[in-house]
Amino acid sequence: MAIFYNIVAFLGGLSMFLYGMRVMGDGLKSSSGGAMQTALAKVTNKPVMGFLLGMLVACIIQSSTATIVITVGLVGAGLLTFHQSVGIVLGANVGTAITAQIIRLMDVSSGMDSPLYFFKADNLAPLALIIGIICIMFLKSGAYKTIGSVACGFGILFMGLIYMSNVVSGFGESLSHLLTAFSNNYALGFLSGVFVTGIVQSSSAVVGIIQSIASSVGVTFSAVFAVIIGVNIGDCLTTYLVSRIGAKPVQRRTAVVHIVYNVFAALICFLLVFIGRKTGLISDELWSSTLNSGGVANIHGCFRLIPAVLLLPLSGLFEKISCSIVKDDPVNEEDKNAIAALDALDERLFSSPALALDQVERVVMEMIDIAGHNYDSAVHQIYDYDPKRNSRIQAREQLLDSMTDAANKYIVSLSPYVTRDIDHKHQNRVLKSLICYERIGDLAVNIADEADGLQNENKEFSETALKELRIAFDAVYEIMDITARAYKAKDALLASKVEPLEEVIDDLVEDLNARHVYRMVNRICDPINGIFYQSILTNVEHISDKCSDLAVYVLEGEKSEIFGKEHSYLHELHHSNNMDYMNAYAEAYSRYFDPLNAIPAAETEYGEALQAEDDPAE
Repeated sequence: MAIFYNIVAFLGGLSMFLYGMRVMGDGLKSSSGGAMQTALAKVTNKPVMGFLLGMLVACIIQSSTATIVITVGLVGAGLLTFHQSVGIVLGANVGTAITAQIIRLMDVSSGMDSPLYFFKADNLAPLALIIGIICIMFLKSGAYKTIGSVACGFGILFMGLIYMSNVVSGFGESLSHLLTAFSNNYALGFLSGVFVTGIVQSSSAVVGIIQSIASSVGVTFSAVFAVIIGVNIGDCLTTYLVSRIGAKPVQRRTAVVHIVYNVFAALICFLLVFIGRKTGLISDELWSSTLNSGGVANIHGCFRLIPAVLLLPLSGLFEKISCSIVKDDPVNEEDKNAIAALDALDERLFSSPALALDQVERVVMEMIDIAGHNYDSAVHQIYDYDPKRNSRIQAREQLLDSMTDAANKYIVSLSPYVTRDIDHKHQNRVLKSLICYERIGDLAVNIADEADGLQNENKEFSETALKELRIAFDAVYEIMDITARAYKAKDALLASKVEPLEEVIDDLVEDLNARHVYRMVNRICDPINGIFYQSILTNVEHISDKCSDLAVYVLEGEKSEIFGKEHSYLHELHHSNNMDYMNAYAEAYSRYFDPLNAIPAAETEYGEALQAEDDPAE
């Protein structure tokens, strides 16, 4: 039973570790447009700078595993690109060796007087949780809540790491014997280093075990060098297993880079030892000499630092190898144009802001179609529910979010290059358009969620309710189509037809809500159904509002006086005697209210049956 409880405890620690990484990543993603992203990009665009950053972070938090897992989280949050992460991964390998040297010299593990004692994981974790909970519970600012989420995620991540380490600490004596059992068999010594590090999940901890053995009974260079090389491999295998759970391909590549690099580093270490023995650089005296704790730390440091210096110029090769190992997820045919539009966001176009903004417009054009497809799918879920359709809806929504994030970052980076007033206005319009279509995508998902809710509650709308909703849905189909065509063609005349239709949709929603209240009062409608019905109408109205905003942005291209005064323009239009507007409104009103008025306001027979049963249900 002890083994069972140890396994449960270990998995519990792993769960905390993964959840902490998720919480921290979500917090970082919510602040992805801030100074952190800019600072990280500046530091990590060059592999050498990324290398130094990874080395510093691993040295401070005393864990290359945690450093690389955090890096994987940053890549997933969009704060780092895969290319930027490679240097950090290589640097983290060296940083953990530097930590061993500091521990050797300053005895951090036992000396509270050392300044570095503050940075131990078991000190940082509770402190991060305290800071996080204070920010979340007692500080009202949204920025503080983001900081709180990151801090709590950081603390939970390390608590999980500490918990897992505590579980395996009881096996220290057995692991010590295993590490030195194959002193004359380099292959088995290497494998023992891999295996023990895979269990303990910390190369520093395993090297510490070897150092303790060296201090007490002594170990020879020949007995320990293969084990230390195996430790380096075991360290990256653990990182990969933790980092790949639920990760995106780009995150898995970051973890694979760690493995690929360490495999190359291990080969170099074995090759250097072989050459050293053949050439006499590693003398018989050194080969059989007894090492103390410092000697073990020195070998570990050399085996980390020398391959890093030799292999850092080959970081591009490691990228290519990782990309060939971890392929991108299969791309839906529908998404190929969207991905191509994202790939076209090239910073080299910043010297010509107008061209750069045209590439962002290309992203918006693709978002128009994606949002339209998701709205259509959401409507189908109301009338012909299919759980398989939900996965595609969610995939489109994630793509819309990614496109919005990427285009927003591109526009922000472009800002210093925008000097002309015409480009400045274009930049504002395209930025607001991105947000509108991302929001339309969210509203479409909301409608699909209401369809899910109906299914989960085992409810369905009455025939009357479905007929009424169909009229509202058709009106939104029309306004989205007009808006899309107007935006793509920059057609001001077509854009002017949007606002009258938007007002008709507002009237439709108001009328349908009144009909819904009538059914509720007369106990014809189940209250639960009524909640879903009202929520769908709310999302319908908000989609038409966003179409109205987009149409105004198109009109701004022809009427510059509208820029910055959009609400005033719409207010004056609604209260004017503009005959074109009034005629368009009247035509649209007749087109949708005539069929609506032909639908009975209540299902009388069904209502009487419900009253007889005294059990309101749709």
